[in-house]
Amino acid sequence: MTDATYFDKLYAHTGDPWGLSSEPYEARKYALTLAALPRERYHRVFEPGCAIGVLTELLARRCDELLAWDGAAAALEQAQTRVGDLDHVTLAQARVPGDWPAGRFDLIVVSELLYFLDAEARAVLLHRALGSLEPGGHLIAVHWRHGFDEASGTGDQAHAELADARGLQRLATHVERDFLLGVWERSDV
Repeated sequence: MTDATYFDKLYAHTGDPWGLSSEPYEARKYALTLAALPRERYHRVFEPGCAIGVLTELLARRCDELLAWDGAAAALEQAQTRVGDLDHVTLAQARVPGDWPAGRFDLIVVSELLYFLDAEARAVLLHRALGSLEPGGHLIAVHWRHGFDEASGTGDQAHAELADARGLQRLATHVERDFLLGVWERSDV
């Protein structure tokens, strides 16, 4: 699993290390993520690994309640600036899968996160996600497809694990050279 200090060091050097708020790649990925959501509106959403809150801000327009977590304090400070005035958004410093929120969600958004976890941690996250996803609820995952040194796995690996998970039915897949997007529904009802 990628060490937490990696993210702290990244944010110490630059406020937006991946260009989340400025890169055309990111804007396109966010637009496709929102377009892939099967429902126009969700009641309760969980977004672990929210980074600086760019996707968080967009998701907030589509839900009644949003819980967004990140392990890096500097990232959360920026997210707070972006969405802090929205009463239905709660930000917290926490790191999955060791930390996990109470309650149920009808949408869990896992974006650019799973390859930072090793196979065991991904399995724990999937188990916890299934345990807190409402029957008929959705899980959406979006990941970069190219390897990099800090990754414990690949986006393709993570999506294959989701596709093999009992209790999830794949609703949609979008594949591009640079990223993979998948939507699943909890189906073990």
